[in-house]
Amino acid sequence: MTHPLLPPLLRDLRGGVLTLTMNRPAQLNGWTQEMMAALKGALADASRDDAVRAVVLTGVGRYYCAGVNLSATLKLAPPKALHAQIIAHNQALFDSFLDLTKPIVVALNGHAIGASVTSATLCDALLAAEGATLSTPFAALGVPPEGCSSVLFERLMGAEAAARALGAEGWKPTAAEALAAGLVTGVRPPEELLPAAQALAAEWAAAGRARVFRGGLTREALKEVNARESRVLADAFLAPPFLRAQLRFLARKRRWAPALLFGALWATRWAWGRWLPRG
Repeated sequence: MTHPLLPPLLRDLRGGVLTLTMNRPAQLNGWTQEMMAALKGALADASRDDAVRAVVLTGVGRYYCAGVNLSATLKLAPPKALHAQIIAHNQALFDSFLDLTKPIVVALNGHAIGASVTSATLCDALLAAEGATLSTPFAALGVPPEGCSSVLFERLMGAEAAARALGAEGWKPTAAEALAAGLVTGVRPPEELLPAAQALAAEWAAAGRARVFRGGLTREALKEVNARESRVLADAFLAPPFLRAQLRFLARKRRWAPALLFGALWATRWAWGRWLPRG
């Protein structure tokens, strides 16, 4: 349970560098609605604030972020509206990183899963702490890649490593392995990670560096990929295999309210599925 007086995201602006720190270690900094709203708002504010010339994003605790808490972000709605909600939700999340006009360094302080990994690769640099791991288990969850990873991972790592990370193997590289593959741009001891990220951001701030996207891609190209992936992802989220898997997972966790939502969608999929738009 989160503490109502503790902000989910800490902001610290010094010398033109804005450090954003995800502050829900008990929840592994998972991306609930509250956390994502705070993060999207902070990134939008940074773009508008002339005092901010570079950004650092990190987390508190042993996890950088455990990814999107799906059952805590989806709202009960008719299937067609839910389909549109998933598209809008996913696209807005990654667009918030793409639309940031200031250079950004991710200081990946611990383990990272799913969207927190893919969004980090949309940033100018990704420094990881020794001992961190990066996991993108989309295939195991029965969903397609998101966060532009369907294109960007191959650009960064090559086809073989990208297939290992995004495919059935579910490769979860350590920080050192991710550096060797090209997924991260640097590795530091945990105590040196944040100072190194802030020093790099300070260099960029002093030089007036513009935003740069990795993999030789432009903002416009990445936004097109994000829009396409978001539509395909919505189809997958409302397909029987994913609904059934979520029902079983949530029931094992005794999270009965969200389990009921996915169970109802699965049981009635035959009736409403034909009316869904297709990505």
